[in-house]
Amino acid sequence: MTTPRTEPEPRTEPRSVLPRVLGAAVTGAVLATSARAYLSWAGQHSDRLCRTTDTLCFTGWNLTALPLVFTVSLTVLLVVYKRLGIRPRLAVVPPTLVLAPIPLAAADTTAVWWAVALVGGAWSSSFALAAWSRYQIPALAASAVLLLASLVVLYG
Repeated sequence: MTTPRTEPEPRTEPRSVLPRVLGAAVTGAVLATSARAYLSWAGQHSDRLCRTTDTLCFTGWNLTALPLVFTVSLTVLLVVYKRLGIRPRLAVVPPTLVLAPIPLAAADTTAVWWAVALVGGAWSSSFALAAWSRYQIPALAASAVLLLASLVVLYG
């Protein structure tokens, strides 16, 4: 007798999913706000150093800012998602990081920090919710709507 294959994840009720998704939202909001603050600080510092030159000017802050933000975000997301029990992390974390600059840039056009925090939280929680097969379609639809709205804000 053969047994049918089941999903690798344990069966969870909606009550146990909510704290995990809220944890992902808080993590995304903190990372988005921190990234915005660091990139703004690095840009201002580089502008101050390059103020006296008329040519193309690169500083260490310009060259290392994005790799540093991505590395810190990747590390934090992997550690937090492991603690929250969000699996598979390899299917959740890369899309969260690779596509995140688009909605975060759209939120940053408003020039208020809480918009960036709100979008960062919504973005990471929607991808984290997609880790459960029961919620994949609504979560990916929410991510797609957020991405399209961001593209409209940026280019529309």
